[in-house]
Amino acid sequence: MGSMVRTRRGHAFGVVAALLLPGVTGCMAHTPDTVSLRMQGAQQDASVTVDDQYLGALGFVAKRGVALPPGQHRVTVEKPGYFPWDRLVTAESGAGPIVLTVELRQIPD
Repeated sequence: MGSMVRTRRGHAFGVVAALLLPGVTGCMAHTPDTVSLRMQGAQQDASVTVDDQYLGALGFVAKRGVALPPGQHRVTVEKPGYFPWDRLVTAESGAGPIVLTVELRQIPD
């Protein structure tokens, strides 16, 4: 009787997998292209956010890059003692990478 339960569970799993996998594959086929965002700048410890989502320090983001979905995105770089650096970028499907050079300006005393 124990082997019957295993067989039924295995069969049920096979049926569920067969139903779900085509849907997963179909969803993946419609995933939009992404555009590579590359950043560089002298203030490696400055904080980088894209669309209000914190990504990490500029040095970390510069090494790894960011995959942006098509559309407009706000890129912000901030560091205490410096004016915020903001750019609105447009990621276009099929376009080459977006390269940003960040130059933070120090707030005068």
